[in-house]
Amino acid sequence: MTNQKTRVLLADDQALIRAGFRVLIDSAPDLEVVGEAGTGRQAVDQVRSLRADVVVMDIRMPDLDGLEATRMICADDDLAGVKVLVVTTFEIDEYVLAALRAGASGFVGKGVEADELLTAIRTVASGDALLSPRATRGLITEFLARPSSVSPPTPEQFSALTEREREVATLVALGLSNDEIAERLFVSPLTAKTHVNRAMTKVGARDRAQLVVAAYQSGLVSP
Repeated sequence: MTNQKTRVLLADDQALIRAGFRVLIDSAPDLEVVGEAGTGRQAVDQVRSLRADVVVMDIRMPDLDGLEATRMICADDDLAGVKVLVVTTFEIDEYVLAALRAGASGFVGKGVEADELLTAIRTVASGDALLSPRATRGLITEFLARPSSVSPPTPEQFSALTEREREVATLVALGLSNDEIAERLFVSPLTAKTHVNRAMTKVGARDRAQLVVAAYQSGLVSP
């Protein structure tokens, strides 16, 4: 493991919020803010020029909202390693599920505690998705229960999974971490992670977040 810091880009149209996040993130020895963007368009441009590892993305921004910016970043093969952590107000956020579909690796509320934000950034930077908090699971199930114009994946997408992979996918959808899955199934965390990765590959999920969405939409897990 090197001492290289995780490079963070802040995308929010409110300068005061960016300033607060910057002070907090720069105080962590393993994180550094490499840039700030006040619009979604700036966020997309700066991710490309600054080579950020994680974008802390607000949804409501002028000149391209955070949702479309997330979609553009996650669809760009040249930015394949970039993770997006969406910041929401948890009020009218029907955007949450759309953000996950667009490729976001998770989301937190703007009222998040300082240590929780830092943990969230580290979590998505490591390749995991931030999906374990009860509030997050509640939002996902709430929005998945609503009619959607997007065609849901069919149960056949999960037919290629082994019985253990289906079991693991179900536990991921319920919000369990790899360590918790390992404990539940009496396997090592590495084995649990391997099963999760295989399930994502077979289902065509970019990360855990998309695996969760697909599991709910296909009916593998019920809201």
